[in-house]
Amino acid sequence: MIGNLESFQDELASSGFPPLVNKLAGVGFRGRATTRDLGPLRLVSLDTPESACIGRERDACGGENLAVKVMARGRTRIEQGRGDAELGPTDLVLLDPTRALRFESTAAAHVTILVPRRELRIRPAQIDRLIGVRIDGSHGPGALVSVLARESARWATEFREAEALRSAAAVVELIAVALEARLGDDQPAPDERLRSRIAGYIEARLADPDLSPPSIAAAHNMSVRRLHKLFEDQPLTVAALIRHRRLERCRAELTESGRTVTAVAARWGFSDPTHFSKLFKATYGYNARALVTSNRAQMTKTRTAGPEEDGGDQGRH
Repeated sequence: MIGNLESFQDELASSGFPPLVNKLAGVGFRGRATTRDLGPLRLVSLDTPESACIGRERDACGGENLAVKVMARGRTRIEQGRGDAELGPTDLVLLDPTRALRFESTAAAHVTILVPRRELRIRPAQIDRLIGVRIDGSHGPGALVSVLARESARWATEFREAEALRSAAAVVELIAVALEARLGDDQPAPDERLRSRIAGYIEARLADPDLSPPSIAAAHNMSVRRLHKLFEDQPLTVAALIRHRRLERCRAELTESGRTVTAVAARWGFSDPTHFSKLFKATYGYNARALVTSNRAQMTKTRTAGPEEDGGDQGRH
């Protein structure tokens, strides 16, 4: 438990939260903050006293994440964008850390998931409509997100790296489903159905080195120009979507297999190892080869420790 507001705010800042001014914080302030990572997601569990906070607008250049706040205990009212959400236990809300924010809360416990924008494939216009809007966490997709957020925050450290990546992908997908359901998009427009079909086509053919906007357009009886227009208001272009999904497949395979970087890159359509290595590091901030080395070291350590942990004969070779 942190008994100093300044230390608590430093802890929040190190977890990726924007600075907030708490009008009710006094000498007796006590709060708790626990941060855990799950693949590309960051889960921050907070216990906070009664609060009335203001957050100012920040430079959008630092806004690579969106935040999904899930209430576990207490009540809060949040105003951001056009939204004004009254949240109780299990409810959730989507927030943009770069935008101005105002909220009032009873003593509360909540989990916030910081999600990279690139992972959440929802159009910017839809995000604008969802910011600051209450999502019911008592039933439907919202309930699944609510439960997963709270349980993932408790058990994230138990996941191996490959499990964390796959679990994070499932959490992100459920968040997207809950957000789309809140928009009332049960009957998607024709363009959205077509985009979804094309995304499925891409996913099924990521290993094909010839997968490209022209080949995708031809397979769907449309011009390349029409294909690009279909994705012009999406977070990723067609080419960027292919590249992103291939990199995700590569990262997952490098984490859980003993194959070389060159072999994995070639399997997922990257014919130039040097280009792949540069792209991988630019995307994730670390070297693909280092990931392989770390995985092999972990596998070696596990094999070495296995007999002792199982109570086997340590003198047997």
